Amino acid sequence: MSRDPLIVGGIVGDVVDYFDASARLRVLYGNREITNGSELRPSQVANQPTVQITGRSGSFYTLVMVDPDVPTPSNPTQREYLHWLVTDIPEGRDVSHGTEVVEYERPQPTAGIHRVAFVVFRQAAPQVIYAPGWRSNFITRDLAECYTLGAPVAAAYFNCQREGSCGGRRYR
Repeated sequence: MSRDPLIVGGIVGDVVDYFDASARLRVLYGNREITNGSELRPSQVANQPTVQITGRSGSFYTLVMVDPDVPTPSNPTQREYLHWLVTDIPEGRDVSHGTEVVEYERPQPTAGIHRVAFVVFRQAAPQVIYAPGWRSNFITRDLAECYTLGAPVAAAYFNCQREGSCGGRRYR
């Protein structure tokens, strides 16, 4: 049985196929670095995070941020919801050095615990990637295929639920 948090959390399967990570992804909201499965509230993710990708020297990367649980985890009819798309991120630099194709939109789940995934692809060279016409029903695998990005090189995710919800279940 796998202990890979991306498999356990369903990111591998729902968003991407299994891959061997060959780059390091750091995502920081303020001074808090996310770890797979960490819990953040919408107020903690209101502002665009700092994202750094280290991998192969001289490479460029594409970052996709999606929520596969929209509108609810039990009925994800809008899977995947695209929150952010940035291309041409130079290796070792912050995402702000890349090209923002779809601007950051903070996660605002209304029901249930949502997984928010960051997926990174290595680009063969800087390239133009066009913004999709909508954010709902985005498919990370299709983007990778359309632009010949290959398998992901890194990914991470956090859990997010609306402010004021208690999380977990109540027992009487």
